[in-house]
Amino acid sequence: MQTNHPTSSAAAPNAMWLLWAGFMAILAAGVGFAIRGGILDNWGSEFGFNASQLGAINGAGFSGFCFGIILGGIVADRIGYGKLVAAAFLLHVLSALVTFAAGGGMSANANYLLLYWGTFIFAIANGTLEAVANPLVATLFPHNRTHYLNILHASWPAGLVLGGAAGWILDDAMGTYWKYQLALFLVPTVLYGLMFVGQHMPKSEASKRGLSLAEMFEDVGLLGGAVACFLIALFFGSVLAPLLETLGVEKAQAPQYATYVGYGIGLVLWLAMGGLTKMAIGSPLLFVLFIAHALVGAVELGTDGWIQNITGNILTSGQGKILFVYTSMLMFLLRFCADFLEKRIGLSPVGILLTCAVLACAGLNLASLITSFGFALVALTVYGVGKTFFWPTMLAVASDRFPRTGAVAISMMGGIGMMSAGLIGSPGLGYFKDRFAGQELKRVDPALFEEYASKTPSRFLFFQEVRGLDGEKLGQVQEALRKGQPLTEAQKRVQAASIHGDRWTLVVDSAIPAMMALIYLGLLGYFRAIGGYRAIHLDAGPPGEHEEHKLAAGYEAPVP
Repeated sequence: MQTNHPTSSAAAPNAMWLLWAGFMAILAAGVGFAIRGGILDNWGSEFGFNASQLGAINGAGFSGFCFGIILGGIVADRIGYGKLVAAAFLLHVLSALVTFAAGGGMSANANYLLLYWGTFIFAIANGTLEAVANPLVATLFPHNRTHYLNILHASWPAGLVLGGAAGWILDDAMGTYWKYQLALFLVPTVLYGLMFVGQHMPKSEASKRGLSLAEMFEDVGLLGGAVACFLIALFFGSVLAPLLETLGVEKAQAPQYATYVGYGIGLVLWLAMGGLTKMAIGSPLLFVLFIAHALVGAVELGTDGWIQNITGNILTSGQGKILFVYTSMLMFLLRFCADFLEKRIGLSPVGILLTCAVLACAGLNLASLITSFGFALVALTVYGVGKTFFWPTMLAVASDRFPRTGAVAISMMGGIGMMSAGLIGSPGLGYFKDRFAGQELKRVDPALFEEYASKTPSRFLFFQEVRGLDGEKLGQVQEALRKGQPLTEAQKRVQAASIHGDRWTLVVDSAIPAMMALIYLGLLGYFRAIGGYRAIHLDAGPPGEHEEHKLAAGYEAPVP
């Protein structure tokens, strides 16, 4: 049954301390993410990776997150948040050790695997921390979740600012080796570990009521489970192909076999979820939110992973990093304004999301046209405002509407967003960069294309296999540009094709927030049809069977 409470109330005396401890934990993830995005070109030049390979490594920084947040969300109410924080801390340290092992005269494949799995472990740690921070803040501030979850997630752009600024200074200005740059994320890692030590953390509403794991999963059901299991199937299909090759499967057949195995794993997990919930269908509303958040992950985080590289290529590497720091700072400041948008402007959380989707679509199209730093500043301001409120506001909507799920629904939502960023957003942008750049160079100069084309073909989902530009050879052209050296006519054509690929990649990327806008417009109509958007709260007593069914379905409970 819905209850009304003051919006300023908090559920624990140490609520603000825990909010800032969670802030520091996500900040560590943002610092590491920003620095990795800035050193992608270093990895391409040093190890000869093409854009698709770099996209896959970068994508591991998202897909690994899914496992951390989903598994963490499932066990959070059972083992306690403190143990999950300790596990995340150890995984962050391990990720640094694995990543720093790359280099040293090893083969390109060995370096690829070290960078991939180091990034993947880093992502698991990040996901585990969000499995703690998101439900913890939603529980600590149950009557103003949009505001406080946006404050919590202001730490992400804050980490991007710090990491991006460090990369700009250490990489572009000082030429510091990438391993020393990446080590900086260990500083906030140590700080969040210290801040969480000895703190008491409250349980979620669902946990306090003694709901079982199966009951928490009922709202997710077969519909929501299908979204998560499909992405998990894609993950295993992508990571098992190289393993099958090492086991002797022919290179041409390995991706197909890996796809079959991936879908088999996804089907088994989906059926297991159905068995857990006694084949509950789940809430259609939560299913739509899961789909929308998959798109959020693809456009927000997938784009963030490439935007420094793209704008730095169109303009200069230093300007690309400055723009990234600027949009991240804008995002950091605006996330403290969600309460103003709700209480003063009168926008509902869904209204905020719709506005952001329209702005993000417009901003990406403007960014595809940039020719100067000034115009880039305008375009990325529009995009930066648009992407600001997506992630935390989506979590707030799921928490508001589905309190019976405890940590499960918002953890799965976060996992779906990150998995989508890792499997669709980041690799997809890498694929389209390869596709458009390769097609343009082949159109302009077929012989030059054969000279600069990558030996490794680019693949993405069901799209046609293409050949992009070789990362090492393209890196030599871009290094000459950074040093102010004159380019040959052939090098100018290669660089022009690379920029052409970047512009059209942003145009394709803009289709994602366009789809999101349609979804949010539909949700806005749905909530108006049922009397408006309101948060649902579980009171202390057990609800009647009919009321519980309505809560599970995401409908409004009557106001007493």
